[in-house]
Amino acid sequence: MRIFQAFLFVGLLVSCSPVQQKVDPSLTLSKAERERRIALDFTKEEKEVTAYIRQYIPDFTPAQQEEWERTQALEHRWIKGKKRYFRNAAPNLFRIDSFAKSCKEKRYPAVVSQATLVDQTHVPQVIQHVLKTDSIYVEPVRMRLTYTLSVHPNVVPDGTTIRCWLPYPRRDEPRQRNIQLLSLNGPSIQIANKEATHSTLYTEKKAVKDSATVFKEVLEFTSYAEWHPLTPKEIQPYRRSTALYKKYTAQRAPHLVFTPAIKRLSQQIVGTEKNPLKQVYLLFKWISDTFPWASAREYSTLTDIPSYVLANKHGDCGQVSLLFIDLARCLGIPADFQSGLMLHPGDTNIHDWVRVYFEGVGWVPVDPSFGIFTTGKNQQETYFFAHGIDAYRMIVNNGYGDQLYPPKNYSRSETVDFQRGEVEWEGGNLYFNQWSWNIDVAYIPLDN
Repeated sequence: MRIFQAFLFVGLLVSCSPVQQKVDPSLTLSKAERERRIALDFTKEEKEVTAYIRQYIPDFTPAQQEEWERTQALEHRWIKGKKRYFRNAAPNLFRIDSFAKSCKEKRYPAVVSQATLVDQTHVPQVIQHVLKTDSIYVEPVRMRLTYTLSVHPNVVPDGTTIRCWLPYPRRDEPRQRNIQLLSLNGPSIQIANKEATHSTLYTEKKAVKDSATVFKEVLEFTSYAEWHPLTPKEIQPYRRSTALYKKYTAQRAPHLVFTPAIKRLSQQIVGTEKNPLKQVYLLFKWISDTFPWASAREYSTLTDIPSYVLANKHGDCGQVSLLFIDLARCLGIPADFQSGLMLHPGDTNIHDWVRVYFEGVGWVPVDPSFGIFTTGKNQQETYFFAHGIDAYRMIVNNGYGDQLYPPKNYSRSETVDFQRGEVEWEGGNLYFNQWSWNIDVAYIPLDN
């Protein structure tokens, strides 16, 4: 593996800056393509949904179902004249609707996630270590990640070249260190410049008839937890004339727009509070208390994600993060999107969160989806994720919806985020239903 690594970096590795374009065609969808993707998200028939619900609420009534549909707790739409439900509408109902949730928990008590169980030990250690050492980067974890993207057999003709972009750890983040690419089962690679919005590893392979086309990267990196023991008095007034301030408090259609609803809501949440740190606390708590997590539609099918969250009263990690950013920017607090993978033992997935800029401090991680740490034993633990993050992350993106390197020729499967990867061939983009992805992580002991 080490021999391969040396050969790879001497002979094949190219570090490149993304080419900037005013209009990136890979980030736009035709109306027909958007509708096609929506149809792939809304695949459940009514009989399937009602059968699932009856497992937990055997005697639910048509009136109850109608109310769930009216509030979009049971998400549905009409597709070519037929009523179709979101593929995860039935499980989501028991996350979104309080009555449905209570009925399910009578039979099956709520289970604490593995990520929460890990953080119950990890978070107090992070706080204690920071307070003891005055370093904000502590409790490192070394991980070996095997990331696999598999294009289904016969999706493209035999011998056709498939272009593939895989997620790669950012090299410009101080809490992510000692990154090593150990192996890649492709003939050549290109890694985007470390300042690029999306940290990508690009490779190509030819399809073989009746076989899956598998792209696999194996890498190691050390990830540090980050926590800032902030107090309101140390937050300095923003220098509003700086390029940083202007960029990260600006609107960015279609997902970061200061609509009348966003303007009203941001002021309602913070009231008369003017201190940016206290405002962030208020936004963080409001989102944590207001929006239950629910499985999400594909982002490329949504035209304004914060408005979608407000209208449907639920959201996944990226959706509530974009809402948080929209509200923060509307208040004049610089905020940006950050995302990648969560790699907690027993609980791995793609994940999104936020970073907020405080004058005199710098960028600080905020995870609205992890939210209030309900098992926290004190204020610092309870609000840990309002200005901290655990070590079990791989940061891939600083920002969202930017060009990949090398540029895609066709529309992206994910027009906002980049975590699962992207693939295409000379005939067009390969959408999520044409390939699968897998995360496998091992934890490597660190030398003391």
